[in-house]
Amino acid sequence: MKPFFIFFLLFVSICCTGQEKNVLQKDTLTASRVLEEVTVHAFQSGLRWKETPAAIARIGSVEMNRYGNQSLVPVFNSIPGIRMEERSPSSYRLSIRGSLLRSPFGIRNVKIYWDEIPLTDAGGNTYLNLADMNMISSAELLKGPAASMYGAGTGGALLLHTALSFTDSATNRFVTGIGGGSYGLFQQQSGWQYSSNHFASVLQQTHQQADGYREQSASRKDVVKWQMQWQQKKTLWQVLMFYTDLFYETPGGITLAQMQQNPQLSRQAAGTLPGAVQQKTAVYNKTLFGAIRNEIYLSPSFRWESFFSANHTLFTNPFITNYEIRGEANYAAGTSVIFEKKKKNLAVQWSTGAEWLYNRSLISDFGNRSGKADTVQFKDDIHATQWFAFTQVQLNWAKHWVLTAGLSLNNQTFHYRRTTDPLSIFTHKKITAVLTPRIAITYRLTPDISLYSLLAKGFSPPALAEVRPSDGNYYGNLEAEYGWNFETGIKGELAQKRIRFDIAAYFFHLTNAIVRRTNTSGAEYFVNAGGTKQNGIEGYLSYDILKNSAKIPGGLRIWTSYSYQPYRFTDYQQSGINYSGNQLTGVPVHIWITGMDIEPGKHLYGNLSLNCTGALPLTDANDVYADAYQLLQAKLGYRGGREERSWDIFAGIDNLLNQRYSLGNDINAAGKRYYNPAAGINFYTGMIYRF
Repeated sequence: MKPFFIFFLLFVSICCTGQEKNVLQKDTLTASRVLEEVTVHAFQSGLRWKETPAAIARIGSVEMNRYGNQSLVPVFNSIPGIRMEERSPSSYRLSIRGSLLRSPFGIRNVKIYWDEIPLTDAGGNTYLNLADMNMISSAELLKGPAASMYGAGTGGALLLHTALSFTDSATNRFVTGIGGGSYGLFQQQSGWQYSSNHFASVLQQTHQQADGYREQSASRKDVVKWQMQWQQKKTLWQVLMFYTDLFYETPGGITLAQMQQNPQLSRQAAGTLPGAVQQKTAVYNKTLFGAIRNEIYLSPSFRWESFFSANHTLFTNPFITNYEIRGEANYAAGTSVIFEKKKKNLAVQWSTGAEWLYNRSLISDFGNRSGKADTVQFKDDIHATQWFAFTQVQLNWAKHWVLTAGLSLNNQTFHYRRTTDPLSIFTHKKITAVLTPRIAITYRLTPDISLYSLLAKGFSPPALAEVRPSDGNYYGNLEAEYGWNFETGIKGELAQKRIRFDIAAYFFHLTNAIVRRTNTSGAEYFVNAGGTKQNGIEGYLSYDILKNSAKIPGGLRIWTSYSYQPYRFTDYQQSGINYSGNQLTGVPVHIWITGMDIEPGKHLYGNLSLNCTGALPLTDANDVYADAYQLLQAKLGYRGGREERSWDIFAGIDNLLNQRYSLGNDINAAGKRYYNPAAGINFYTGMIYRF
């Protein structure tokens, strides 16, 4: 382990001005209290967080700055019901209430939007690792089925936001900085923002690289993003464009004995199969993304919104058994009409619209000869189309009640052809259209405390990577999974808003669950496996012991979150073995996270958090478990300067207790290669300058 620290300033990403976070705003506990009153974007509610009839976790600047700015993993993992994993640097998996069951890699079964533009493609996959967290101002995590507004997905949705707003006079802002840390970590970012009363633009660039903790785990990512918005009378235009060049090596899973002997090992050779180092296993992803969005105010009551996006991905993946090259073309379009009217004690909002996604993937599989493409094995041409139409009504009346009722119709089709087979023709697969209703209600006990209940149906068709997985076969018999979720909760604030809480109990039953299987070489395929019962309880509590004021500068907050997830398989039999009643694979029953944010004065600040994750089963048979672990993280920083010119120096320690644990397990893995060990104690530091 060779930590190094770099203090020379280069250009760093810009944090935009706007209602959520000002470009020069310091990330303080005081600022976080102002942010709490910002309305929630989810389900187009326009309500405060504590009034929205849904389980929504909002991540703002305070939450994002508790940790280093290299990864969203610890940020998301501080939220109850959320588990984000990293099998190797930049190889992310995201689980909302156990939705990780079907994701050996990548992000599936969670719909992701960036400023209301879908990042999820028609094949059900999202490359969240293409985005840089320094380009995101805030996020909203919607837990449970959200198909009534966001289409396919039983796991939920993630809404990413970038704050960009207009100013009374022309303004230029810049931010510069640099960072580094253990295992060759180096980070550099740059950006420039211009804003006026009708036009706002932000141009950002980031670079991040690391040697990695394990063998074959180096990574490198370069991102350039341009975003703008232009206002003209009753019309608003927005543009989002970015290009990402991403590379990360994939060390692969190892056995428990190998992890105990040397956790830095990559996948070793076994029998006739070579190891990860010999095959130079890695992922290369080059993606160009562009989108345009428009809002037209037709009248004081009617608003028309629409968007169109297109992107192309060149994806290359030398694996143990093959060398895959994939070209993906993606298109998306959507439109909706929103009616809003307020009269006396009744406010009405009615939204109706549709969204269409299209993906074409040209997949070529070759043999892998020590990291080089060899003989052609086969080539496939796959077209995926996904669309849904929705309507939703929200009623807010008598200052106490909020009722939301929505309904969507969802559909997906695949067209598949193996072009290397003589005289091959397209095979067509259509997922039967499914109606997914959602009804939710909130009752305000007081202006700051609300009770809510909801009933929703979720629908999630198989992803392209499940219909055509890494074993190279086509599984046209896979069916969509679906289920009903009932939920009730209480959330709000007490003691003059010093105490904030959010407690929910949910009951989700999934039918036709899609689960992963592996063959003897480690390549995966998927099957429908009966059902699951995913009932649980989650809670969040924070208490501002000391609030910043003119008399007493500084602040002190303690916070804690807890997830109870005793999920079980129901009616699940595979190869003559009955797994019904077994614990859901890959999901810990208990996750408890607690922390402290402290500002002893105007300049110094610190963050401390402890993540206690319980043991989790690694196989459907529940005969192997990953051990529980306790992850302690700390950060210390110093802010100085004035509002027009300010700087921030920080340093942090990850895994302070030097735990040996796996942050991303390979469930049901062949050869008992379940473990992807994370780094032991490691360090990072950085500096940011705003002017």
